[in-house]
Amino acid sequence: MNDKWSFSPSKISALLPDYSLDDFISIPKDGTWPTSVHVFDTDTIAALHAAEITGRPLLLRGDPGTGKSETARAAAAAAGRPFVSVVIDGRTEPTDLKWRFDAVARLADAQVTKEDRALLEERAYLLPGPLWWAYAWKGAQTRLDEVNHERKHKLVGPGTPPGKWTPESGRVVLLIDEIDKADPDLPNAMLEVLANLGFREPYGGTEISCSEATRPLVIITTNEERELPHAFLRRCLVHRLELPDEREDLIKWLVKIGVRHQAAPEWQGRCSEDVMKQAAAHVADAREHLADTASYLPGTSEFLDMIKVLSVTPFEHSNVLLAQLEKLVLNKGGGRHR
Repeated sequence: MNDKWSFSPSKISALLPDYSLDDFISIPKDGTWPTSVHVFDTDTIAALHAAEITGRPLLLRGDPGTGKSETARAAAAAAGRPFVSVVIDGRTEPTDLKWRFDAVARLADAQVTKEDRALLEERAYLLPGPLWWAYAWKGAQTRLDEVNHERKHKLVGPGTPPGKWTPESGRVVLLIDEIDKADPDLPNAMLEVLANLGFREPYGGTEISCSEATRPLVIITTNEERELPHAFLRRCLVHRLELPDEREDLIKWLVKIGVRHQAAPEWQGRCSEDVMKQAAAHVADAREHLADTASYLPGTSEFLDMIKVLSVTPFEHSNVLLAQLEKLVLNKGGGRHR
């Protein structure tokens, strides 16, 4: 009996998205996010399905470049859902996830508006934040339309995702990126909002909420720069994105990623699998050499950079270029690689 339980089609609801292992997920350009492709692994599919079923936020751990943010984008693309994201930094306040008050636009309107004081009421400058969009997309769009009605200074910016929502789009996928960069109070402040599936906006007290059936899939990432509160971790499902440990497994995985990426329409040039294997071997050797140091370990991102260059390089020059790329791409810690 296999005691490692997995999510198979016979064990999960047909309503869950099909995060396929058989092909790459094409991710369209979305705002500042570029076009990309993604390949899911079995454990990540299990983690996404568990988050869908339990309604818990999914915390993705892992080194930079292991595809944490892209996993959220790929989940939205695979399920055909709206995607909303916010990148956390040291200045992010808990309220920033719910709404944003545009004081700059209010000041600009105050310079040109003399007679209509109602226009300058604070609520007229309250923009929906990422949680508002995730919990009540249509309500957030209505709020934005109200704010911009007959306004010369249109309010757009953070918390205003591109794209359209339709009832067929399903639940929103919300990415809260780099939570470890936040002040320690922010993760704890999120707990009540995530648990209650709602909050009240500050001017007028309108309730912004969703039901269990429409709750967003919340994906949170951390680069482990700061320890997260235990109370926060207790309310999350946690999945670590890691590259295979064994050298040959790592090479096979990277080549698989390379083949999938190269099949995407936007990929330029062509790189043979033999050349990909050589590039993957360089990445594997670099990781092994740097494993016991404090240096940054190259991974999927560096491998893709290498084969992008190799794809538009004549085959007879690939070995020379690989040696040059090893110095340029794989050793980012500042020390000598060899």
